[in-house]
Amino acid sequence: MPANLTPQYMDADKKFKEATTPQQKLEALEEMLTTIPKHKGTEKMQADLKRRIAKFRQESQRRKGTTRAKPFYQVEREGAGQIALVGAPNTGKSSLLAALTNAEPEIGDYPFTTRVPLAGMAPFEDVQVQLIDLPPVSPEMTEGWFYAIIRGADGALVVVDLADPDVLASTEQVFQLLDAAGVTLIPLGRVRASPREVPAVFVAAKLDTPGAGDTLEIFKEFYGGRLPVLPVSTREDVNLLQVRRTVFDMLNVIRIYSKKPGKKADIQVPYVLKRGTQVLEAAGVVHKDFLQRLKFARLWRRGQIEGQMVGREQVLEDGDILELHT
Repeated sequence: MPANLTPQYMDADKKFKEATTPQQKLEALEEMLTTIPKHKGTEKMQADLKRRIAKFRQESQRRKGTTRAKPFYQVEREGAGQIALVGAPNTGKSSLLAALTNAEPEIGDYPFTTRVPLAGMAPFEDVQVQLIDLPPVSPEMTEGWFYAIIRGADGALVVVDLADPDVLASTEQVFQLLDAAGVTLIPLGRVRASPREVPAVFVAAKLDTPGAGDTLEIFKEFYGGRLPVLPVSTREDVNLLQVRRTVFDMLNVIRIYSKKPGKKADIQVPYVLKRGTQVLEAAGVVHKDFLQRLKFARLWRRGQIEGQMVGREQVLEDGDILELHT
């Protein structure tokens, strides 16, 4: 089975080859393990990376005596895609995770409540999207795994606190620290031009607090041109459905449904595919035999096409129904 290594993995591999110190090599290996696709074709590569990481850590411990190695975390991908929750300390990331998923993060009105990554599954219509609540972006957060998770995600929700009188300064610090760590946030909809670019939107939290509306307008004036701004209140359930839709749009995927000839379409569980997928590629996902035996396909598209015969190179859209013939 081919490994299908991602650009993020190749970038980390390049960092490893260019590293000049054991610590740099260890951080690059940790990033490689975080970004490598998790499937049967990479199982041996994953095992080799884990062995190499363990070896570098042991050597590091021997050099430092009783000094403990820095912790390393990775989050296995689940669902249709992976989105990171990013922000300064105490902005409301954990409250957002709790409102959108079944996860139960520790929530407190004090900085650094979140100390390790915590994942939860956010439902959107008939798919689930993995959200990862991360420790806050701060000068103290220097571990390579932290920024590797952000780069490896399909997108980021940058949570800002409308109740924070210094929200503009704290947001600017977040951008500076991310940029210094090799993470560039780009607006949702722009194509990623490099592994360091991550599509993102602002989630302006705590809209229900006094004065939040005025703070929101000021924030939009300063930062609205950099990323889209979505105001929310987890307490009053304001715009949480829009957050779910935005999270799905970040994945840059489509949902395709299959239909057997003469029967109704199976619309319970979709096939989640990359945007731009063609009929033949989708057919191969439904069953590998279709790659060689597909004669033709019929397509149903909401309000546009009803059972029309289409070619193998027809580009599919979200919600399309395919009837495949051999």
